[in-house]
Amino acid sequence: MQTSQNHKVTVQEMESNCEPPNLAQYCTLDSSSGVQNSSSTASFSPNGSPVSQPNNSSPMDLRRSPDNTCCSPVSDSCVTDNEHDLSHMIRQLETAMLGTDSDNIDVHAIMASGRSTEVSIESERWNYMMEMIAQGDLKELLCACAKAIENKDMHLTDCLMTQLRQMVSVSGEPKQRLGAYMLEGLVARLASSGSSIYKSLRCKEPASSELLSYMHILYEICPYFKFGYMSANGAIAEAMKDESRVHIIDFQIVQGSQWLTLIPALAARPGGPPSIRITGIDDSTSAYARGGGLEMVRQRLSKVAELCKVPFEFHAAAISATDVQFENLRIQPGEAIAVNFAMMLHHMPDESVGAQNHRDRLLRLAKRLSPKVVTLVEQEANTNTAPFVPRFLETMNHFLPIFESIDVSLPRDHKERINVEQQCLAREIVNIIACEGPERVERHELLGKWRSRFIMAGFKPFPLSSFVNSTIKSLLQSYCDKYTLEDKDGVLFLGWMNRAIVASCAWRC
Repeated sequence: MQTSQNHKVTVQEMESNCEPPNLAQYCTLDSSSGVQNSSSTASFSPNGSPVSQPNNSSPMDLRRSPDNTCCSPVSDSCVTDNEHDLSHMIRQLETAMLGTDSDNIDVHAIMASGRSTEVSIESERWNYMMEMIAQGDLKELLCACAKAIENKDMHLTDCLMTQLRQMVSVSGEPKQRLGAYMLEGLVARLASSGSSIYKSLRCKEPASSELLSYMHILYEICPYFKFGYMSANGAIAEAMKDESRVHIIDFQIVQGSQWLTLIPALAARPGGPPSIRITGIDDSTSAYARGGGLEMVRQRLSKVAELCKVPFEFHAAAISATDVQFENLRIQPGEAIAVNFAMMLHHMPDESVGAQNHRDRLLRLAKRLSPKVVTLVEQEANTNTAPFVPRFLETMNHFLPIFESIDVSLPRDHKERINVEQQCLAREIVNIIACEGPERVERHELLGKWRSRFIMAGFKPFPLSSFVNSTIKSLLQSYCDKYTLEDKDGVLFLGWMNRAIVASCAWRC
């Protein structure tokens, strides 16, 4: 996709750009795979260059495109050839861009009667929209496109997508990069291919041991994940300060990175280290269980424990969190239990998805364990039960600060930046926008809703200590001063320019 700041758009250009829906031309990932009779699909190569591939080729069969665009052959033009079509298009665009007030203006009647005042108003509104396009107001145009899709207006949707395609870029400014993936989500929604994109885009392990995984790069350049892990570890260390046998149950162990700092911290206790047992839960087919899977995590954590002279045991539970039962956790008498829900509960379906409410079931299961502490780290966003258009806007407002913070830490020409954003952020964005029902697995909730769920499950707040707060503040000093940290009633919120991005809290029985 190409950047088009300062692109001047005329009415004639707008007319000529409105073509029948050809979803493949808008692709940045592979959203058009579900479109019938499309001559090509598109995706990005590892270095971020867009490529075109035949429908019968493998997604890995990538070839570089010479013009850095993602277009398939254009079908027959739908340029408006008569006054009625043009007036209809103007009304549709006005409704999306300016709200329902434009419904009070009947353009066809105005043209028929020749009333110059109303025609002037119509012209002014048209010019306003053209100016908005020329100025590159991505937020307004993306929202208008989402509304058009919600209203099933395919003509208007295609016209807006044609303009948006000229305004987004995976190598541009934060808003342009986010816009590229949000446009991808809209295309995938039309093509019903969001689920396949989500499954195919994975944070891949590097080709050699010298390279960091994309997920680890994101962990290093943005403090959101460090913040979450550090605050949760602080709560666990506080709750376990007098315990001799500690059992940590991590419901999404990923690569085990969270525990690389907690094990040394517990080893340095004044009274000596406790024995530590970690139960790591992760579906063996998930995006994170790569390489050696849970065995790789065991070896990694065992090596750290050995260096710290900490008695250590790792229990690998290769099972989806939706299938975890009490018997899978191997609880032993006399051990103090800590349950960790870090960036994973929002993946669990709740009552809004179906009869099996795994989100609340896991909280009841945790309560049954009588833990000393339960930690929760989640993104502060409302994308679970929100209707499509409000969810689209919430996604934009939540992810834009993340893209802005990446810009501060990683140059735009960094060879791994596109891969980090595409494989660790874009898949989540596309899933939120393109999918519904059980296929939509990225379902974030605000802290207030999580609080209600924990209280209903029988938990009480476990306020994070001031020491944890001060430690995280020290961490943020090494980053940009636009990061903010706020403590509200024992809950920590990490944000970007006062927009809360991640919330962290702890609970006890």
